[in-house]
Amino acid sequence: MNTYYNPEDLKKFGKIGELGANELAQKFFAYYGEVFKEGALSEREKSLIALAVAHAVQCPYCIDAYAVDSLEKGADEDMIAEAIHVSVAIRGGASLVHGVQAMNKVKDITM
Repeated sequence: MNTYYNPEDLKKFGKIGELGANELAQKFFAYYGEVFKEGALSEREKSLIALAVAHAVQCPYCIDAYAVDSLEKGADEDMIAEAIHVSVAIRGGASLVHGVQAMNKVKDITM
């Protein structure tokens, strides 16, 4: 597939410290690993949250990674679809609620 985002680049993510700031990259990956461990939320729940956030921030690498990860952790298509719809609802709602800013400005100017 010829896209701006090369799916093969996802495999290089673990080597991002080679660019520089390797110590910071190592700290990030250590933190990242801890975040996704089983805790109050299951690993599957965390993966579905990550998939939803990936859609909200529009990261194709994360979408690929967490679609696969969610399936590997036992999520089914309905769970994945719901997680994506939650993301859409929050992102859409956030855009709409910012419309209050425009509404306030318009009322200030026209009243």
